[in-house]
Amino acid sequence: MNILIIEDDLTLSQNISQALHAETYHTEVVYDGFLAKRLLKKTAFDCIIMDINLPGKNGFELCKYFRQFNTTTPVIMLTAFGELEDKIEGFNCGADDYLTKPFYMRELIIRINALLKRNKTSSNQNNTVLTTEDITLNQSTKKVTRQGTEIVLTPREYQILLKLLENKGEIISKSDLIKEIWGTSFDTNTNTIEVYINFLRNKLDKPFGKKTIKTKVGYGYYLDLE
Repeated sequence: MNILIIEDDLTLSQNISQALHAETYHTEVVYDGFLAKRLLKKTAFDCIIMDINLPGKNGFELCKYFRQFNTTTPVIMLTAFGELEDKIEGFNCGADDYLTKPFYMRELIIRINALLKRNKTSSNQNNTVLTTEDITLNQSTKKVTRQGTEIVLTPREYQILLKLLENKGEIISKSDLIKEIWGTSFDTNTNTIEVYINFLRNKLDKPFGKKTIKTKVGYGYYLDLE
C-alpha cells in the first residue's frame, strides 16, 4: 500500500511516515501544494494524507483538483483548526475524513485502515445498478442520475445515498451510517451526517423539486418512496 503525505511541517511529516512504515505501508512525502498537484496526477496512491495549510496550493484546492479525475482514493485532511466551516469545506471538496492537530498517530492509522478496507470492499462489489423511482445509481461506474440528469457526488455523499437506496425506504440511524461509512473510531456525536444529508438534498432533491430524503427525528434517515 502506497500512501502520499502532503504536509509542510517537516517533523510531523516524518513522524507520520515513520508510524506508517511501522505498519508496513510505503510512503511518499511532499511539502508544498504545487509539487503535490503534479504527483497526484502522475502517480497512483492507495490513500492521501493532506494538510490544509500548504504553500503554493492549499488542501482545499488540491482535493477539489484531485477529485476531478479520481473519486475513489481516500483523502484524509489535517488542519490546526477545529472550526465546523473548515470541516464542511473539506468534505465538500471531496475529503473522506478529517483530523485536527494535534492527534494521536494510532487514531490516524485506525482511520487509514478503515478507509482502505471500505474502499477495497466497494471495489469488489458486483456491478449492480440500483433504481428507485427516477433515481439510478450504478455501482460499477459510481454514476448517479435523476430523471436522466447526472448528479456529481463526492465519495461520502455517494456512500450515504448507496446505503439509503440499499435499505429501500427503511430508516437508517445516524450512528449506523457513521459506523458503516467512517468506522467505529469516528465520533458519533458529530454533526457530519447532518451536513452530508444537507449536501445530498441540495444535489438530489432541490434541483428536481423533490423531497425524497427524509428525517425521522430521533430515529434517522430514509428515502420516501411513495
